[in-house]
Amino acid sequence: MPRKTAKTLFVCQACGYESPKWMGRCTECGAWDSFAEEVRRPAAPGKPTMADKGNRPVPIDAVELVDEQRQSTGIAEFDRVLGGGLVDGTLILIGGDPGIGKSTLMLQALHGIAATGRKVLYVSGEESVRQLRLRSRRLKTVSPNLLVVSEIDIDAVMAMVGNEKPDVLVVDSIQTVFSPEITSAPGSVSQVRESAMRLMLMAKRTGIPTFLVGHVTKEGAIAGPRLLEHMVDTVLYFEGDRNHVFRILRAVKNRFGSTNEIGVFEMKENGLQQVANPSAVFLSERPENAPGSVVTASMEGTRPILVELQALASSTSFGTPRRTILGLDPNRVALLVAVMEKQLGMHLMGHDIFMNVAGGVKIMEPAVDMGIVSAVASSFLDRPIRKDTLVIGEVGLAGEVRAVGNVDIRISEAQKMGFTRIVGPAGSLARLRPSDPVTLEGVETVSAAVELLF
Repeated sequence: MPRKTAKTLFVCQACGYESPKWMGRCTECGAWDSFAEEVRRPAAPGKPTMADKGNRPVPIDAVELVDEQRQSTGIAEFDRVLGGGLVDGTLILIGGDPGIGKSTLMLQALHGIAATGRKVLYVSGEESVRQLRLRSRRLKTVSPNLLVVSEIDIDAVMAMVGNEKPDVLVVDSIQTVFSPEITSAPGSVSQVRESAMRLMLMAKRTGIPTFLVGHVTKEGAIAGPRLLEHMVDTVLYFEGDRNHVFRILRAVKNRFGSTNEIGVFEMKENGLQQVANPSAVFLSERPENAPGSVVTASMEGTRPILVELQALASSTSFGTPRRTILGLDPNRVALLVAVMEKQLGMHLMGHDIFMNVAGGVKIMEPAVDMGIVSAVASSFLDRPIRKDTLVIGEVGLAGEVRAVGNVDIRISEAQKMGFTRIVGPAGSLARLRPSDPVTLEGVETVSAAVELLF
């Protein structure tokens, strides 16, 4: 048989699409100038493959089930986002902007695990061991059970795991790791895919929980092929401005816990400190009797969070009014503004509208629609909303206020924070029994809600 030779391909670094020739624009994702040349060489004869491992299928009813104990990281907010702790063999991808605290959180989590007597391994492809030691001293995470190494060769990393047999592994970052068998540079689609695949197989076969730290693109997505997020068990994103003191860790995928669960941290000199009561923090600097300010309740996973929505409606001298939205879905806000113009008769087309969620958190739940409408109306009418009022509810295109879920949990959190008046959908509040001193006021339309509030 003729011997197979090396083959040259061009791979899109944005989506992983392969082409036999270079193209200026990817036909799959539309990215420009994203193709890089890669050489694929056939496997050496006699080299063991994955098929030589000897795995055999077994009947599913013959698989033994044991009650697995999750490992705690010693950080309650981090454990909450993970679904209660680390599951054996899980592969976790954590991404975020540069300098937001990914490596800091990993060192603190590994220190919490090492404090229980377990061995952990931190593999860094971006820092030397001396730099890691200096940062660990500042964070007070020095432990004899915390092993650190500076390495980017995936073969060397796998050998270390086999020799040291750590209880938890961190690879920081997956974009710096490379396989010598692939000719492309570290961070390319082929290198990220190959390195992640080998780490995934190692985690599943040995049961070692593994963290992969990932860089993000300018659009905010984790760099590399989208396949990377499908391969892992859990995907965590750090949200918030790195210049802001608060950091939001959100689970967008979790095979062993709730999705969209969040953990709130505050960046301090000695690292990330968990915030046990996020609602109190987000409302701590709320202005009193200020038009355009309203408090609403959002469910983030299993936790209710009270946040302050701020709106500013000011007349514009331009033909097209501005819509600047931070922390909310801009399309959703535009839709609600159109509903207000149609159902309430407010002429907002001649006004610039600016909206912000105080604290840097992002809210995408429809249950905050009534809060958005109330904040915009308050600023437009220049009338403040009572400071003891919480507004919840989803708004439809016909101006109706629709029911939302977990109303009892939201109201319980509001009561803890001192709110005594709840304005929301009549269908949801009618099923609840008001508890003193909380007053429940149900509405069916946005016009009724505006009349009630103002």
